Order: sequence, then C-alpha cells, then structure tokens
Amino acid sequence: MSTKKITKNPPATAKKASKAKATRTAKTKAAASAKTPKDATPPKAKADARPKKLSAIDAAAQVLAETGQAMTCKELIEAMASKGLWASPAGKTPHATLYAAILREITHKGDQARFQKTERGKFASANLGG
Repeated sequence: MSTKKITKNPPATAKKASKAKATRTAKTKAAASAKTPKDATPPKAKADARPKKLSAIDAAAQVLAETGQAMTCKELIEAMASKGLWASPAGKTPHATLYAAILREITHKGDQARFQKTERGKFASANLGG
C-alpha cells in the first residue's frame, strides 16, 4: 500500500510561479504608464460660466430676509418661483421638503440658524426677529 497524498490542485512549480509574477508585473507597469501623469493640468474652467444656482433653502432665506415677514412654506415656494430664485424640478411636494430642511437647520444650528419658527407652519428670518 502506498501512502501518497492525493490533492486536487497540485502546487505550482517555481518556474510557473515566477512566470506568472512577471506577467502580473508587466501588466501593472503597462497600466501605470497608460494613466495620465498627476502633474497634468486639467482643462481650465470657463471664466464666463453660469453662476451657481441657489438651493431651495438658500432661496427661502433670501426671500424671508427681503420681505421681512413670516411666511408659510407654500408662500415661500411661490415667492421663490415668481422672483426666479428657485423652481421645483417637477417635485410633487416642494413645500414639505423645504419645511423639513428649515426645521433641520433650526435643530442643528440652533442660534446660528438663518430661520426662526414664529407660529405653526410659519417661518421668519432670524436676523429680523419676526
């Protein structure tokens, strides 16, 4: 009786292992040389690019500061659209999204928030103390 050990995958010989390593190294070097160098300068941005659009909450803060009175979120959305500051990108309830964003800012920023809640469903600019 023989005591040979039977394995499914015999170990690679030293010659095969070194050849595989050389192939991996060559592929890695080729891939590295194909990449652009880190010191390459990106294309320059256009100097006359459009100004960055306001977010809904930034536009709401601007409207409240200009009007100086407390408004509901539905009123804010209408005012922002009429002034051309922000328009809903086909959302069904932009007033609810704005309401949540304003409450989140008040909760997280506390005294540094741009808004204050004056009564149920109404907000005013914190700078005016409305």
